[in-house]
Amino acid sequence: MRRISATLILPRQRLASAAVALLFFLIPTLAQAHVMDGPLGGFGSGFGHPLAGPDHFLAMLAVGLWGAQMGGRSVWTLPATFPLVMCIGGVAGMLDILPTGIVQAGIAISVLALGAAIAVAWKAPEWVALGLISAFAILHGIPHGVLAPRASDPAAFTVGFVVSTGVIHVVGIGIGAALKPVAHGKLVQALGAAIALAGMWFLLALVLG
Repeated sequence: MRRISATLILPRQRLASAAVALLFFLIPTLAQAHVMDGPLGGFGSGFGHPLAGPDHFLAMLAVGLWGAQMGGRSVWTLPATFPLVMCIGGVAGMLDILPTGIVQAGIAISVLALGAAIAVAWKAPEWVALGLISAFAILHGIPHGVLAPRASDPAAFTVGFVVSTGVIHVVGIGIGAALKPVAHGKLVQALGAAIALAGMWFLLALVLG
């Protein structure tokens, strides 16, 4: 049994190491997912938008990781809430309600906060977690809303970024579920710490830039 357990844990450890390495590779690259130049298409452009910069990607990945870490209803309530509320942020972006600097800082803080929540294994009350997720979702939706009117098919663009967000959440849930049993969840916490460091880097880059 010990040999079998060791065999199962090793691939998970390698997966965690690869994930952490990827996160640290992304840290020096300040996210520009909300600043896309040139013509935009429809669904494909919308789907690629959350993948274009690590700030959007890491926050959405963290939502899935945090849900898997907390377990219970949070596994699906957090990832389901984020893309739905993000659409409200998209409308706010179309209306140009918040200055770009505030939105960028808020997105960086969301990466830092979500990563920190995972790093300390914070099992927040569901209403608190959903409140945080909703606030961050609005911030992440604003850049998408700014770009949507520029797309050749704004409706398809919107559907694309919502679907892409859901896919990233599912990836986060999968990683979290796979690594949660390993080392009493310490590997998931390590990923959270790496995400938090990335968020801190994004925030410092905005302040110093």
